[in-house]
Amino acid sequence: MNYVKLEIKDLGMRMLVLMKWILYSTIVGFIVGLVGVAVVKLINCATDFRTQNFWHIFLLPFVGLFIVFIYKMSGRENDSGTNTVLSAIKQQKTIQMRSAPLILIATILTNFAGGSSGREGAALQFGGSLGATLGHTFKFSDKDKTIMIMCGMSAAFSAVFGLPLCAIIFPMEVVAIGIMHYSALVPCTVASLVAHWVALFLGCGPDKYDYVGIGQISVKGVALIVALAVLSAVVSIIFCFSLHRVQKLVEKYIPSQYLRVIVGGCAIIALTLLFGTDYDGLGTDVIARAINEGECHPLAFILKIVFTLLTLCFGYKGGEIIPAFFVGATFGCLFGNLCGFSPMLCAAIGMVCVFCGVTNCPLSSLFIAVELFGFTDVEYFIIAVGIAYVISGYFSLYSSQDIIYSKTEATFINKKAK
Repeated sequence: MNYVKLEIKDLGMRMLVLMKWILYSTIVGFIVGLVGVAVVKLINCATDFRTQNFWHIFLLPFVGLFIVFIYKMSGRENDSGTNTVLSAIKQQKTIQMRSAPLILIATILTNFAGGSSGREGAALQFGGSLGATLGHTFKFSDKDKTIMIMCGMSAAFSAVFGLPLCAIIFPMEVVAIGIMHYSALVPCTVASLVAHWVALFLGCGPDKYDYVGIGQISVKGVALIVALAVLSAVVSIIFCFSLHRVQKLVEKYIPSQYLRVIVGGCAIIALTLLFGTDYDGLGTDVIARAINEGECHPLAFILKIVFTLLTLCFGYKGGEIIPAFFVGATFGCLFGNLCGFSPMLCAAIGMVCVFCGVTNCPLSSLFIAVELFGFTDVEYFIIAVGIAYVISGYFSLYSSQDIIYSKTEATFINKKAK
């Protein structure tokens, strides 16, 4: 009888915890969803205005100077973007809310003037900051505050990309590779779905691709997809290594942050005059062309890496995920055209594989594949993601990411990502 009473009491406690997280994650999802939609719409407006007015690219150095100025004035000149959010989750620390408007403004301005960066960095940092602030306001424990931060990340990812399933898993998977924060499953689910519904209600859905799969699996297809996955993993290593290495070199040889943005901005202007505007800003039209039509410039993935390095390593702001999508999609498209095997399928697989390689998040990558491209060629995506995850090693976009378990053995390693 006592056992039954204890079980009923435990059930009641779990129900109370469940209701608590449904309430607070709904609040986070709603607010972050609104902000995520605002970020997407503002960046889209900035992109449309820039593409219609080529002279905007010449504003880039001045925009960079302004970004450096506002960060210095707020005492956030050493802000590390998404790494700040990941560190807060690992160390169970709070995030200052004042960093959120800075990254929002800086990301929009960077894209407005033609810098190569993604929109998700601003949304993820805002979502994490809001979650931390609400956790502090409601006097949550440090462990519960980390769940609130992950809620904010889920809501931001869902609103910005329109991928609610991936958004649920990504914050739980990205912090420490090899373990999952399942305690955040319900809160992240609610926050992601609420943010997604808010975004849809306000007319902000996912990027649409007219992807038509090949619908059949073959030995030749598997062999080529294995090769593509291996090469995409190598590209992801090059991307991550270049970002971290160039960042260190720039800080060493150009100590002045004001001078850095001038140098980076002028270099982007020069390259834009040489190669055109496809590599400025988000580049979502190039991604769509690679996936929908199987067409891209042979050097597109290399040029996008260079443009992104000149943007993010020299002091401009934004995310790295959309540039990674661009690099993967155009590399995969090139591979498919060279091998004579469905460049559209290869573009889609390349995009997912490079994302997996730079984030070390295979489950999130598979959800992206299913949500964007359906189940038609899911066998190819499963094979490719698994191979890309192993071959990409321990490189990552996020230096704060921990690798808890080995990718090749059932071994606890607990090391920092490269």
